[in-house]
Amino acid sequence: QVQLVESGGGLVQAGGSLRLSCAASGRTLSNYAMGWFRQAPGKEREFVARITWSGDSTYYADSVKGRFTISRDNAKNTVYLQMNSLKPEDTAVYYCAADQRRPVGPNTFLALYDACGQGTQVTVSS
Repeated sequence: QVQLVESGGGLVQAGGSLRLSCAASGRTLSNYAMGWFRQAPGKEREFVARITWSGDSTYYADSVKGRFTISRDNAKNTVYLQMNSLKPEDTAVYYCAADQRRPVGPNTFLALYDACGQGTQVTVSS
């Protein structure tokens, strides 16, 4: 089974940027679609972004569209989330997840992914 480790979180002021990374081990990510999810205090985990196995298609939550960009480097077995124009409401723990059974098309349900990392904290101050 693939193991995922997120990094790159931290504290940033509103309007700033961060780039999250998700490094995989145990399996090659080239067979997986990958997603990012987040969970704010007191809220349910929610979908943020998704990229298909080839990188040809990406999907975003309306709340981050135009500000966040998901990308992947299969040679490095790593997926990224570039976050620009950050807002205080983006504060959350961010998780990456791997989806082998549905490598193409949209999938916003974390329960349908095969593996999920431990998360990295992003805090945006106003």
